[in-house]
Amino acid sequence: MSTDVNTLNSITIGGGLTVGNVGYGSMQLTGPKVWGEYPDHDHGVALLRRVVDEGVTFIDTADVYGPHSNEELIREALHPYPDDLVIATKGGFVRGGPEYSDMSAVGNKNYLRQAAYMSMRRLGLDHIDLYYLHTPTMTDAPFEEIIETLAGMRRGGLIRHIGLSNVSADQLRTALTITDIAAVTVHYNVAVRLGGAVRALAAERTIVFSPWHPGAVPGGADGAPFQMVIDPIAAKYDATPQQVALAWQLRRTPNALPIPGTTSVRHLRENLAAAHIRLTGEEVDAITALAPEEG
Repeated sequence: MSTDVNTLNSITIGGGLTVGNVGYGSMQLTGPKVWGEYPDHDHGVALLRRVVDEGVTFIDTADVYGPHSNEELIREALHPYPDDLVIATKGGFVRGGPEYSDMSAVGNKNYLRQAAYMSMRRLGLDHIDLYYLHTPTMTDAPFEEIIETLAGMRRGGLIRHIGLSNVSADQLRTALTITDIAAVTVHYNVAVRLGGAVRALAAERTIVFSPWHPGAVPGGADGAPFQMVIDPIAAKYDATPQQVALAWQLRRTPNALPIPGTTSVRHLRENLAAAHIRLTGEEVDAITALAPEEG
């Protein structure tokens, strides 16, 4: 499918930030297992510049990507930033080494404030437009206290809007009793609906819903039911199955801001072009029926 990808529809975060409704998730611009620097440094810089040139106005990162090297790469490639570019980052999740088993969460107020200040320094910002609490499980502070800390950081001008990453619907409800939440990001796609209840609550409260791994479509034998439904739709629109999966995200959830990641310019353009596929209601329903919504 070919189209002008520089005319994305817009979505507003927290009533104050307007961005295109397909962002860019930068996690892949790190080393293996999201550890260390991206091996092809020059390509990473060039790709980030191409992301902006193609019309993307929302980039998602985190201090744990690398750790730290992803934020530093974004600054090297794009600073000084275009006026319309919003960079969202996350804090409160740490790595004790390159293995995924070495991950845990830290939520005490001094660490979280330091994490935000350090992200600002690495990104070259004087405040963070959207700051996510990153995966608040197994943390060293009560969830309510962490949200209070974030609210204080916003009142102090350190962050402009608060987001929550990988939370449950119950945690989102709790957070909303304490402060405004502008965005949530969870694992949600045509096959994995872990954030189904979060998606529904976000739609009810006009909170931006930013699914990660948003265009994933299962392959192999396990993916056969998905392929039977999605492949004919893709053929109809001269699109890839992944583009259809992204188009489903946007059509199913009006407040959606998917953040597909890639290291390929071709895939980048395909991801952005998916915003212009207008699925019918019947097609959306057929894809929705392929997997159950979960919490």
